[in-house]
Amino acid sequence: MTRTALVLGAGMVGVSCALALQKRGIAVTLIDRKEPGRETSYGNAGVLASSSIVPLNNPSLYAKIADYLGNRHPALNLSWRRAFTRPGWLLRFLWEARPSQAAARIAALQALTASTVDRHRALMTEAGVAHRLRENGTLKLWRTEAGHAGAQAEHDFLKRHGIASQILDRQGISAVEPSLNPIFPVGLLIPSVGSVDSPGAVTAAYAALFAERGGRIERAEVTALARQGAGWRASTTKGAFDADIAVVALGPWSGDLLEPLGLDPRLDVERGYHRHLKPQPGTNLARPVYDVDGAYYMAPMEQGYRITSGVDLSFRDAPDNHRQIDSATASAREAFPLGEVIGETWRGARPTLPDSVPMIGEAPRHPGLWLAFGNQHIGFSTGPITGEMIAAMVCREKPPIDPAPFRPGRYMS
Repeated sequence: MTRTALVLGAGMVGVSCALALQKRGIAVTLIDRKEPGRETSYGNAGVLASSSIVPLNNPSLYAKIADYLGNRHPALNLSWRRAFTRPGWLLRFLWEARPSQAAARIAALQALTASTVDRHRALMTEAGVAHRLRENGTLKLWRTEAGHAGAQAEHDFLKRHGIASQILDRQGISAVEPSLNPIFPVGLLIPSVGSVDSPGAVTAAYAALFAERGGRIERAEVTALARQGAGWRASTTKGAFDADIAVVALGPWSGDLLEPLGLDPRLDVERGYHRHLKPQPGTNLARPVYDVDGAYYMAPMEQGYRITSGVDLSFRDAPDNHRQIDSATASAREAFPLGEVIGETWRGARPTLPDSVPMIGEAPRHPGLWLAFGNQHIGFSTGPITGEMIAAMVCREKPPIDPAPFRPGRYMS
């Protein structure tokens, strides 16, 4: 008899899980309240971040706390009301940044991200959207002469981990991105990083591939999850769906579904914003660039030039706060000749665990319930390998990388 699975969540992680399970002969139903790729996976900078191997809460965080807590830096907006509501999570996040944990976390994230471009290239080819892939790297930029030390330190760090990069002076930056205004004295080009021109469209194309291969996609809101005999039942706004196993890949909404089961994954969210702007005639940006001092990505997209904001630590469903995206937009206009804003400002949420490492594996005490969330800023990049890890473990195969650092049991017993 064919095994069956429910995958709850149709972002990049969920769609990737559905494809990987389907490839192993499992009949999969993919369920989400929106069309595939229209939530968290839609709003990122489209970067396939093979060099994003340092957790956000690394030891350097401590030196920045004063600026961050005072909301004096564009990288972070902190709602004190939220902080006082969940002080334990914030303290745990800070505690997990201690130096003794850094090496293990970096090793785990590098294992997770190393094959990002290769896996996406293969899937994009299968899905017929290979034209959306760029393989010309990303460019990190500093606005002051003090940035030379930062660029050198990052170059040396990446080199120690086998990732090539090139330090560029002002003329070197102009050579690779002639339309950038010459306000950056130093940059770091990381050639191995890829990017796409529409992360939402890529996710939707993967979902279409899943459907073409016989997968079932249901647009419905999941309201509850419960054991049903030897399997699992998802209650939704379109009725109940039963299967042998269930995979929770609902990103920042995953905790809502798990709490009634007595599972607390210590999950919280980081909100983020983006805005599209038109370029001025005769200008072009070949790759995503990251302005370190401005704390934003500017990425060429199908819809225009996407400006992303820093992290907004407010309640997940609180009203918008445009302080950071307004600051990022102003900084981006200093860096590049931008025209008018296209459409409305987008807001989304990213799932975040206290150690900045995702949760990938079977839930403790709940056989057949698999968890795939907490990928934070790298969910679009790491969706395909997350899906392969889940499918391999479900089928008792050897996962592509060691799953131990991502085990759900580290926070749930």
